[in-house]
Amino acid sequence: MWRRIGIPVAIFAAFIAGLIALAQVGEIPDNPDEDPVLTGQFEIDGSSTVGPITLAVAEEFSKLHPNVRIPVGVSGTGGGFKRFVRGETLISNASRPIKEIEAAAARENGIEYLEIAVAFDGLSVVVHPRNAFAQCLTTDELRRIWEPESAVKKWSDIRSEWPDKKIRLYGPGTDSGTFDYFTQAIVGESGASRPDYAASEDDNVLVQGIAGDKFSLGYFGYAYYAENKALLNLVGVDSGPGCVTPSDVSINDGSYAPLSREIFIYVNREALERVEIREFLDFYMTHAAELVEEVGYVPLPPAQYERNRALFEEERRGLDGARNNAGPSLRPAVSPGGGPAA
Repeated sequence: MWRRIGIPVAIFAAFIAGLIALAQVGEIPDNPDEDPVLTGQFEIDGSSTVGPITLAVAEEFSKLHPNVRIPVGVSGTGGGFKRFVRGETLISNASRPIKEIEAAAARENGIEYLEIAVAFDGLSVVVHPRNAFAQCLTTDELRRIWEPESAVKKWSDIRSEWPDKKIRLYGPGTDSGTFDYFTQAIVGESGASRPDYAASEDDNVLVQGIAGDKFSLGYFGYAYYAENKALLNLVGVDSGPGCVTPSDVSINDGSYAPLSREIFIYVNREALERVEIREFLDFYMTHAAELVEEVGYVPLPPAQYERNRALFEEERRGLDGARNNAGPSLRPAVSPGGGPAA
């Protein structure tokens, strides 16, 4: 309730007009006594692996706040980082940590960011549903299949008892964080891969390719297998102790090695000055566990999501303090644990 404090009518009217203008760009100050209508728009781009999680969050958030538009693109982790470090997007989906060359570009452009883990993933090796022979591959066999200048052309080149049929390969494109992670984990060098395979940044395209090709083999994030179990056969991976297939348990406890990993969003620190983005990120961490599981990934421990929320609030207060005092000082990007981001 407004109190009478002797403000001239013209000044009072200007004050109200200012509040309305702020509401139009989604910048109404926090007020515990009001529930303002959020408005605004911000684009998210990057990993097709993380994309389904962020898209699910955006869709649920938009049901509560229909005047906030959040388009979610899937240009791949590398493609997303190219835009993020130039300041074209404020949030980027990433299926791997940021590379030093990308971090250097961010520093050069004055972009400070937070690395936020949102889920666990297990890269899934899959074949056509009528492939009954390739139930398990060792990491050495996977390396021989995917390494540069690979001599593997037919299934029988892997194991002599397997069909003398050409093996047709499907996998993420070179802008994909999944490509970077898989080549590092399996071949031993990020980006090192044979070039003669069907590549796409869209994992749904890979699913359809493998499902329609009897002697195919490919890999992508676990959620895309979970969503398409009827179209694909899962291949176990043996890194030494025995054959393990990805599952909620094996991904979470790390026994699905070496293809279990964390996946992330990256947030431009300045984005936390915008109330609609703060509300979106708070909603993301509040509902991440259920939505991560819904789209087929493995949630982080609940305490990690709470730490992420606390980090957002801490960073927002830091931005407010810097703005009110000597102006923003450069700080290193930080991970949810408080250490330097990779």
